[in-house]
Amino acid sequence: MRAVWLERQKLFPRDDLPPPRMDDGEALLRVRLAGICGTDLQLLRGYYPYAGIPGHEFVGEVVEASDESWIGRRVVGDINVACGQCPACRSDRARHCERRSVLGIRDRAGAFAEYLTLPLDNLHRVPDNVPDEAAVFAEPLAAALEIQEQTPIHPGDRVLVVGAGRLGQLIAQTLALTGCDLRVVARHSRQREILALSGISTVMESEVASRQFDIVVEASGSPTGFELARRAVRPQGTLILKSTYAGELTLNLSSLVVDELTLVGSRCGPIDAALRLLGKQAVDPAPLIECRYPLSAALAAFEHAARPGVLKVLLEP
Repeated sequence: MRAVWLERQKLFPRDDLPPPRMDDGEALLRVRLAGICGTDLQLLRGYYPYAGIPGHEFVGEVVEASDESWIGRRVVGDINVACGQCPACRSDRARHCERRSVLGIRDRAGAFAEYLTLPLDNLHRVPDNVPDEAAVFAEPLAAALEIQEQTPIHPGDRVLVVGAGRLGQLIAQTLALTGCDLRVVARHSRQREILALSGISTVMESEVASRQFDIVVEASGSPTGFELARRAVRPQGTLILKSTYAGELTLNLSSLVVDELTLVGSRCGPIDAALRLLGKQAVDPAPLIECRYPLSAALAAFEHAARPGVLKVLLEP
C-alpha cells in the first residue's frame, strides 16, 4: 500500500506497507480524497510525538465490512475511536475517552494512504448531492460547528475570528449563519476575497479594537494571534481556542481572573450536522481548495500547504 509516513518530525513516502487490518466492528475504506490541515502541519513541527500515517480529513468508500449494507457507500468519519468502557465513555464523553485512538494523530493510522480502517460506529454516510470535494471538509466543518455546541451565539453578539485560514474560513461561514455581528482578521487578500463571497466583513490586525468583542475565536495557530484575541475580548467575554500549538504560549492568568473571562478549548464536533449543512449548500467550501496532488507527491503537497496564506491542499490516492 502507498502511504505517507511521519516519524521524528519528518515525512517519508512509502509504497511497501500492507493494507490496514480490520478489527471486529470495523470497516476497510478506500480513501477517495484527503485534506492537509493545520494540525497535520503542527504534527510535523512536533505538536505531538506521533509516528505513523498522518491525516484525518477524508472522504472514502467502504470496500469491506461485517455489515454488507455499508459496502460501496461513500463515507466520512469521526476521528476519535473510543473504548466504550472507561469513565469518560460511560459518562457520554467518548470524544475524551481515556484510551482513545485518533485517526492520523494518536495510535491509529490515518488518511494519507490508499486505505484506512474505522469502526462502523464512527462512519457517516455522505448524501448523494454532496461531492467528494465538499465531503472532505466534513471533519473541519464539524470542528467549526462545535463552537456553537459549546457557546450560545445570538444575533447581535459582537464576534471576532482571529485567523482566516483553512479552519477560520469555515468557522466564519458557520458563525455568519447565526446573525451575529461578525468580523474576521484576515491577513491575505485571497482570504478576504473568499470571505467577501459570503458577505463576511474582514479587518486588519491594526483595526481590532481592544476589549470590544463579546466572543473571540482564536484560529490563527500563532502566539501573536492569541495575543490579539486576548486583547480583543471584553471583560466577562468568552475566548474560544481552536488552534493546536507546537510549543508553549505565554499567558497572564491574572488578567483572565480580573476580567472574569470564560476560556473555552474547542476541538472536534458533530459530523452529522456538518453533512446536513453541506447537503443544504448552506456552507460552500469549494473556494477553499487551493490545489490537488497525487499521494505520490505528498511531500510537495505538504510544502505547498505550509506556505503563508495557502488554504486547503488535497491529496488524491
